[in-house]
Amino acid sequence: MPHASIIVPAHNAEATLDATLRSLRAQSFADLEIIVVDDGSTDRTVRIGADHAGEDRRVQLVVQANRGPAAARNSGIRVARGAIVGFCDAGDLWRPHKLAAHVRHLAAAPAVGLSFSGSARIGGAGYAPGLAQRPRLAGIRPEHVFLSNPVGNGSAAVLRRAALDAIAWRPAGERLCDCWFDESFRQFEDLECWLRLALTTDWQIEGVPGALTAHRLPPAGPPAASGRQLAAWERVVAKLTPLAPEFFARHTPAARAYQLRTLARGAVLAGDGRAALCLALASLRLSCQPLRLEPAKTLTTLAAALALRLFGTAVPPEPQGRIASQAQIVSTDRAVATSTEEAATRFAAPYMLAKM
Repeated sequence: MPHASIIVPAHNAEATLDATLRSLRAQSFADLEIIVVDDGSTDRTVRIGADHAGEDRRVQLVVQANRGPAAARNSGIRVARGAIVGFCDAGDLWRPHKLAAHVRHLAAAPAVGLSFSGSARIGGAGYAPGLAQRPRLAGIRPEHVFLSNPVGNGSAAVLRRAALDAIAWRPAGERLCDCWFDESFRQFEDLECWLRLALTTDWQIEGVPGALTAHRLPPAGPPAASGRQLAAWERVVAKLTPLAPEFFARHTPAARAYQLRTLARGAVLAGDGRAALCLALASLRLSCQPLRLEPAKTLTTLAAALALRLFGTAVPPEPQGRIASQAQIVSTDRAVATSTEEAATRFAAPYMLAKM
């Protein structure tokens, strides 16, 4: 019986699945099983998964019709045998000692149900060591998950099976199978799951040091994608609000502001200055909390959106297309924040004052 089960949801992932599985097979903690769940792929994904299963008996392949990442994760959980369960999206990578770090963490902290790590960002050229998510690791409350989701992405989390089972439910009309992730969501299904865990159980969420996950940056989407993403986020809020009405009444304006800021940064990367500026200003109208708690990130987003709108060019909030050092990125953010803080604050003042 393996101690850990790692579930890999995969859909048309022939370009990246091999590297993902090699990174999982190379884990220093070897008492694991790797469950590849093919979600109705039409390319060579199934063949690649089968090849790895033939090479390593720890790898097994599950094939299903296309039902989305939440359904693929649920299918993997149903066959998982490990006392701890992790997830790694096809295309993402795990550092060789990631699983070992989470196994140690969960063994030393019996109240922790979800252990996660920070994430490096990768693109087509591979690792970009300067681009990394370094989230809060301890003292995480439900509002932290809602506002900024320190877990970060679907490949960073490793959970106790007992914690997953604490949030399992059986949908109406389903007679045989439990669900852990909500299969009605095609976006934010991981956030919905982590937030439900934080709101409805006593299990704690904590992180381990280091960027042990490598998360592949999605390509910048068209302007309409921002609207779909925001609508999906609003559906998560609508679904979970009955579980904790006072919590959502108190925190939703600030959480929505963070979400709009994230969309603004995405619009900058997509080169859409009009959408970026509208989203950045809408974020400030809703709540000044992102500006108060994360001034550099908020001001650089606003400055980049404004410059892109006025001049057609901007310093991206998170540079892509080249490998940048952490020092370069920190220097850029600080320089832009310092040089634009006074002007940007004046520019945003009417929107901030309306909420004070």
